[in-house]
Amino acid sequence: MSNAGSSPDAGDAKRPGDGIGHGRLRRTAPLAALTARTAGEAVVVGLRSKLTGADSTEFHVRTAERYAELLGRSKGALMKAGQMLSFMSLGPAVGKDFQSTYQAALTRLRNDAPPMASEFAREVLERELGNSIETVFAQFDWEPLAAASIGQVHAARLHNGRAVAVKIQYPGVAAAIRADLQNTELLATFLGLISGLSPRSLSFDLRGAAHEIGERITEELDYRLEATNQAEFAELYRGHPFIRVPEVIGELCTARVLTQELVQGRSWSDALVADQELRDRWAEAIHRFLYGSYQYFHVFNADPHPGNYLFHDDGSVSFLDFGCVKRFGPEQIESLNVCMRECLRGDVDETWRVSVEGGFFSPSGSLTPQEVFAYWREPIEMYWGEQPFTITPEYVARLIELRYSPTGPSANALRHMATPATYTIMSRIDIGVMSLISELRATNQWETIGAEYFEGADPATPMGKADRAHREELRGASSHA
Repeated sequence: MSNAGSSPDAGDAKRPGDGIGHGRLRRTAPLAALTARTAGEAVVVGLRSKLTGADSTEFHVRTAERYAELLGRSKGALMKAGQMLSFMSLGPAVGKDFQSTYQAALTRLRNDAPPMASEFAREVLERELGNSIETVFAQFDWEPLAAASIGQVHAARLHNGRAVAVKIQYPGVAAAIRADLQNTELLATFLGLISGLSPRSLSFDLRGAAHEIGERITEELDYRLEATNQAEFAELYRGHPFIRVPEVIGELCTARVLTQELVQGRSWSDALVADQELRDRWAEAIHRFLYGSYQYFHVFNADPHPGNYLFHDDGSVSFLDFGCVKRFGPEQIESLNVCMRECLRGDVDETWRVSVEGGFFSPSGSLTPQEVFAYWREPIEMYWGEQPFTITPEYVARLIELRYSPTGPSANALRHMATPATYTIMSRIDIGVMSLISELRATNQWETIGAEYFEGADPATPMGKADRAHREELRGASSHA
């Protein structure tokens, strides 16, 4: 069977009925119109509320539904960006009374994305794999397990009896995303909905934020790259006690089809209502997978999205999506670790020195050592506060304000930041991971986990001990080979 598939740009042209329009004006105009309309209505609602005390709940519910519907139809970059917002704090854009309203509407982009018709899924599969569905699969379920921004996943069974999950990229979506990302106004217009929903004007650079999101999305278009990434992680975590990575079926992976071992487990919505003890274990598993991979293997799975995880009753978690992966050199990791180490030790002057030497801050103007120390230390109370520590949405909202708000307590430090570009994606990872863990309201001895990462201390939690035993076994097998 052929595994050559098609070139990354083949098959991108829109065909009648595939539902993904590529025209720049066609994709930008509806969003721009809705954002402008929302901004105008927000002014009216705000004035009415001030003058008469009228309730604005209906306005926010209606607006959230409008955006969810439009983004769900758009697929591509816009829908992906909407999914990102669905589990992150909307910060200063939306008042705390209405945060849940917008997140509930946007959550549908994760769970209820409109799937493509089976005839289009079949067309992509047979073109990519070079054979009929019946030749490749003994069974194929045309009802998708999940439908997201770039592709959808189907359950199937190979002729040898192995159950697999098959991810199929939407026809035309790659070209649509590339058009979106070339049109810098499109994602900027989408992010502009944040200022449109708020009576206040946000000061951050919308176009810069759009560019950062765009780089992440671009990496997910080539499923061959994702298959390579996933195979690397599967090798690192094969046999791990609580981190599971499905095996890739390499001969059934192309630029637009990814086939992997089928995994069953609880969804994110199910995990949120599980017993707290399980949620605590799942949170530690997520934390150790994301940050442990970075600390010990120098690689980040850079898309901390709840739809990418499945949860198991033994406290383990399966990680499913590896389209966006970031690699670091040992010196880059140590440069950041030493800043965290010194601030956790409480040494203001040494934190200042290593931050400047590492290129994170420019020692000019009004910036003080105390401000740099506070920038690093204050957001990470989980590592130095009273233990055990519970990570809540309120804590993460405060973390985001302290670490990233250009008008918050760290405003002067942010003005003097000179962080190398290679670290840029870490802010997205940090916000995403912590937002997820906060929804689980996880309690743990986080201070001891921080000591493992930044001081090289022995693990103190049962999961930490099991994780280290796996790494030692992995190192032993590697040196024996």
